[in-house]
Amino acid sequence: MDGNINPDDVRFFSGRSHPELSASIARTLGIPLEPTHYSRFSNDNLFIQLGASVRSRTVYIVQSLIPPVSDHLLELFMMLDSARGAAAREIHAIIPYFSYARSDKKNAPRISITARLIADLLQTSGATHVMTMTLHSPQVHGFFSVPTDPLTARYLFVNYLRELKSTLGFAANDTVIVAPDYGRAGSAARLAEVLNLPSISAEKTRLSDTEVRIGELIGKQVLGFHRAIIYDDEIATGGSVIRLSEQLIESQVEEIYLVCTHGLFFGNALERLRAIPQIKKIITTDTVPIPPEKRGADMVVLSVAPLIAEAIHHNYCRKSIGTLFDFGEAEFDS
Repeated sequence: MDGNINPDDVRFFSGRSHPELSASIARTLGIPLEPTHYSRFSNDNLFIQLGASVRSRTVYIVQSLIPPVSDHLLELFMMLDSARGAAAREIHAIIPYFSYARSDKKNAPRISITARLIADLLQTSGATHVMTMTLHSPQVHGFFSVPTDPLTARYLFVNYLRELKSTLGFAANDTVIVAPDYGRAGSAARLAEVLNLPSISAEKTRLSDTEVRIGELIGKQVLGFHRAIIYDDEIATGGSVIRLSEQLIESQVEEIYLVCTHGLFFGNALERLRAIPQIKKIITTDTVPIPPEKRGADMVVLSVAPLIAEAIHHNYCRKSIGTLFDFGEAEFDS
């Protein structure tokens, strides 16, 4: 990194959702991770105190919105508000996983567009800037009234898949990048372009929170391909990629590699994925914590800490963040 961050000018804090990632980002930046004190009153009210002075300083607060999401959201709001009330000069909310990005539209009566509500509440709480990774719906970017940088992990995947391509001999006539729905088609196409591979998109209809229907056209599109790389933003219950994998296998695809930024793997998702022998590897990042007992020889977890640290460094030094991402989402460059 060109130029140093003045440790006396910056305060770096972590919520309780992912302290390991926060510590890794701080180490990469060469600045201390300041303490934060938490407790609960007898009436279950939360008490949070930032453990270092923030007056006239630039503050970064890292919190992924993983379960229990409401608790972690409240922690983040309280930490932002504490920094604002203590006269911080700038307050940056670093949210590696923004879970409410799925709630991006009013598709039923009398419901909230919760992604927009959370964006408003982040600003109300004191955030002057937001940084996140791979939003589920790109339009959520437009819900924020403060400057917002949705980063992409694609270059991490490109580097890893290039090594895998060299080792296994991926070729354009036997390997295809597959988007699980039309919403990810652009991302899959850009990944495929960098890897010199073809890409296709499945037609997905969501039936419920855990059930989807995949259109039959995908089977015809993959005929002749030996290997498929499914590229998605997140895997939660695994329903979408399992149904898509079944369709691919029916069309004689022999090897499947799953690539996703946010490896949530709720419930028995990993067990269901690992029950499919054609799925050879699960490649994800550490935007959410994955406990050791869930990892295995078939899982590769790439760290986003250097990427987020570099983006924070560019932000602090008033440099463009868009220049970091040669493989970045076109709609995400800033």
